[in-house]
Amino acid sequence: MKLKWSLSLALVPFCVAGLSAQVSNRDRWSSFRGERASGVAEGHNLPERWDGQKGVNVKWKTRIPGLAHSSPIVWGNRVFVTTAISSRGGDSFRHGLYGDGTASEDRSPHQWKIYALDRSSGKVLWEKIAYEGVPREKRHIKASYANSTPVTDGRYVIAFFGSQGLYAVDMQGRLAWKKDLGVLNAGAYDAPDYEWGTASSSIIYKNLVIVQCDTQGESFLIAADIKTGKTIWKTAREELPSWGTPNVYDVAGRVELVTNASNFIRGYDPLTGKELWRLGGSSKITAPTPVFSGDLIVVASGRRPEAPIFVIRAGAAGDITLGKGETSNKYIAWSKQARGSYMPTPLIYGNYLYVLSNQGVFDCYDLK
Repeated sequence: MKLKWSLSLALVPFCVAGLSAQVSNRDRWSSFRGERASGVAEGHNLPERWDGQKGVNVKWKTRIPGLAHSSPIVWGNRVFVTTAISSRGGDSFRHGLYGDGTASEDRSPHQWKIYALDRSSGKVLWEKIAYEGVPREKRHIKASYANSTPVTDGRYVIAFFGSQGLYAVDMQGRLAWKKDLGVLNAGAYDAPDYEWGTASSSIIYKNLVIVQCDTQGESFLIAADIKTGKTIWKTAREELPSWGTPNVYDVAGRVELVTNASNFIRGYDPLTGKELWRLGGSSKITAPTPVFSGDLIVVASGRRPEAPIFVIRAGAAGDITLGKGETSNKYIAWSKQARGSYMPTPLIYGNYLYVLSNQGVFDCYDLK
């Protein structure tokens, strides 16, 4: 039997806006974890419980072929999803807590596709094949070949498929441009033969599409023009493989592109790619996305023994790494060791910082 995954949308009691480059905050969830990657959706009156199998508080359910860890995004009356479909069928991934770093051996030809669905009914409006062929790298047995969440500004939908490339389509599914970023071998830092696949999602800042590509080889950040795909800047990074999505802090005139990675957490000028600051002391494997509130930037990682949480003051400059025995300095408001999250991104709501471990332990801190 060919395995498929289903996308379900919980019933929400508000009207849907028409498709437009300008929609209200209530009618968009345009990127990984929503606006500013906050993971917070206010004012939607969403149900506390829903059950996809029994149909409780589910408005519609649409079957999408293939396998994907990417999240849906919403713009007005459309929902966009990505997937990778194996030609051999029966595509699946393993799940659970165990330390196996094995890569999948599925190298069958795949189709990498972008879907647009009607938000009210779940009807598939269009589907676009972005790439077709044999995967250029392996994936982790717990992962898929479509791990990265798409992003949209209401004009273009951007889909990053790792070694298969970066793609921009318009809101009707017509290809605007595509960009080959090379073979991106992201795997275990201490076992170069392991291939786990990419997971960092692309983001949009002003007229730029920005992608973080940390691999076993030459790691880099790249910014492309959203209309043409032309490279605006590309910055080399001395980094181990990482899987976190970058984020742009933009408050009161201070703008920083923040990346989570193993050698250093870094801040950049998003318009030029120039490094502004760096912070050492992170884990050897990093996946969470930086999040912000006020003048504070929170970055965490969960690989032990470090597994740190850093709360960084915006406006840092130079090397802000903590000295031995320090938990704070001029630019680090506070930090904790061995309490960071391995996969989940922390969440800030009000003055509280929430951090969830893979083992299900939920910590809450006073952010200040």
